Amino acid sequence: MGFVASISNDEVAALEAVHFDGRIVVVDTTDALAKACKELSQHNLIGFDTETRPSFTAGVTNKVSLIQLSTEECCYLIRLNKLPLSREILAILSSDKIRKVGADVKNDITALNRLRHFTAKGFIDLQDEVVKYGIEDKSLRKISGIILGKKVSKAQRLSNWAAKQLTPQQQMYAATDAWVCIEIYNRLTK
Repeated sequence: MGFVASISNDEVAALEAVHFDGRIVVVDTTDALAKACKELSQHNLIGFDTETRPSFTAGVTNKVSLIQLSTEECCYLIRLNKLPLSREILAILSSDKIRKVGADVKNDITALNRLRHFTAKGFIDLQDEVVKYGIEDKSLRKISGIILGKKVSKAQRLSNWAAKQLTPQQQMYAATDAWVCIEIYNRLTK
């Protein structure tokens, strides 16, 4: 199957939005984290992303607030502003048996390494994968438009990811961002 090399912002804007329709679990206790990591470790392919509270001050970068790890049926939103980057999470992020697919993975791993150093293994970056198919666009929004024919909404991107509670809109946005990476990867490799 051939893909176009590029898609315009106007073409993406005209597409139907893609949404995760599985179960979303907000993980903000150690018990919930243990359950989430146990479930995730039974999968060999999961979607991956992180969210950071935006800074509107030059030179100021906030710490990662959220890590999203998704199967095809369930997305776990792990609140790193409430939980440490624990050994259980690092076991998943350091496993070469569990493939983690995301977009712009290098920057996410760099940000997570600021919280706690670990050696990332088993990561697949869609930005590297799409090049093999002649796709030039690198944003997740455009990659989704080209491969799935649907757009990923970015409406919640600059919201407060360190808020006391995540809104339903934030939860949907975060879950979709991780899950859609699996969908894109599966479509590319079929």
